[in-house]
Amino acid sequence: MKSKFISIFTNAVLMAVVLAVTLVGIFGGNAAAVSFENKNLYYSGKDDGNSVGLMFNVYESTENVIKILDILDEYEAKATFFIGGSWADDNVDTVREIYSRGHELGSHGYFHKDHSKMTYDQNMEEIRPSVKLLEMICGRKISLFAPPSGAFAENTLSACAALDLKAIMWSRDTIDWRDKDVNLIIKRATENLETGEFVLMHPKDVTVQALPEILTYIREHGKNADTVSMCLGE
Repeated sequence: MKSKFISIFTNAVLMAVVLAVTLVGIFGGNAAAVSFENKNLYYSGKDDGNSVGLMFNVYESTENVIKILDILDEYEAKATFFIGGSWADDNVDTVREIYSRGHELGSHGYFHKDHSKMTYDQNMEEIRPSVKLLEMICGRKISLFAPPSGAFAENTLSACAALDLKAIMWSRDTIDWRDKDVNLIIKRATENLETGEFVLMHPKDVTVQALPEILTYIREHGKNADTVSMCLGE
């Protein structure tokens, strides 16, 4: 009986060790990073409503941003624009235009850096100025941050928590910055689309062409194109 107990105990310890080693391998030696949900990290919103979150990450193409705004107005749709600070600094009037048309603003950092390779202080130095700039432009608190290229680490999430920001990823990436096929962009944005999803886009020529069809699909399937915060129930 005693030997059986020792065997069970030994197996349990071994399983715990294997799990710990696995977590270390996945999360770079920090097993505490497993519960990213507790760090205000979101890949989608609630699925109990009718909203789909549209995300536009912006560091370029002011002309296309305006075209996207006009298309969104035409379809009575809303979106969240994650703005790069260096672009906002040169396009203050356009940032104000985005906000004045009823869309949500979020931070996309200042210089489009790789946040996964940055220290906590470096993350703060990159995120905080972009947030302050956007708040000065629109006169409203910024509550969302989308890491460039989706690159983040524990330091990024800790900086977001200190700045009272939700870190936003996506459930669908159109990859419009790479692929120029309109039909492919539409398919990635809409195929089996469910409420609460975050659809990532950029102000590219192909996106301007694809957006009306994407919005038509959303409307015809009984959903609303909306902001990220609306999908989060806020």
